[in-house]
Amino acid sequence: QVQLVESGGGLVQPGGSLSLSCAASGSIANYQAYWYRQSQGKQREFVALAGSDGTIYYEEFARGRFTISRDDEKNALSLQMNNLKPDDTAVYFCRVTGITGVPSYWGQGTRVTVSS
Repeated sequence: QVQLVESGGGLVQPGGSLSLSCAASGSIANYQAYWYRQSQGKQREFVALAGSDGTIYYEEFARGRFTISRDDEKNALSLQMNNLKPDDTAVYFCRVTGITGVPSYWGQGTRVTVSS
């Protein structure tokens, strides 16, 4: 069992930046690590992946603006978000899974609001 706790959300103006963090209760070195988000009234959507093998992948809306990183020594995952837009307003979740998708653990989410 891995517990995940996100932090770093808040209110930011359009064009601003935020850095989200996800702290894991145990080692995530052998897990795939993700960020997802869920806007009000919408389904949860994939944002970015940092694979245990070093693979990095972003959903199209995140490319060029968001940077995912992981620190396996610190059992931590991060998401640096730049040039934020109102459409980025959502609750952001971190997730870790085994290579095949199981097991799967989610954090409780951290809210990001982009508004002037």
